[in-house]
Amino acid sequence: MHKVVLGALVRRDRVLLVHRSPNKRAYPNVWDLPGGIIETGESELGALTRELHEELGVEIATDSASHLCRLTARPAEEPVLLSAWLVRDWQGTPANVAPEEHDDIGWFGLDEMPPLAHLPVHTALVEKTRSST
Repeated sequence: MHKVVLGALVRRDRVLLVHRSPNKRAYPNVWDLPGGIIETGESELGALTRELHEELGVEIATDSASHLCRLTARPAEEPVLLSAWLVRDWQGTPANVAPEEHDDIGWFGLDEMPPLAHLPVHTALVEKTRSST
């Protein structure tokens, strides 16, 4: 089973989302949180740090990360264990440095976010962000 980590960069009740490229095999052409597969020997936070640097060019402050949710996603024949994190502090300005992964990035208010690939992640993100402001 693949393990995947996602990160929600949040500033002033706005969330950074990436638009997944239409040629992606999994969840093409949708807005979602950035992230990717956890490599062998990596912790979730280690993978999150690496993925957000590779995709957005930022260095996250891991002590600012809090866990949102964990779920099993995709069809039963190819399940993925998905772990989502909320990140409130990072260095650098997020940019689309992985255009092969996503074709756009954007900041969205909690009430204007498009549906994410996984409803439980969307729900946990909104609840946790609102409860901590």
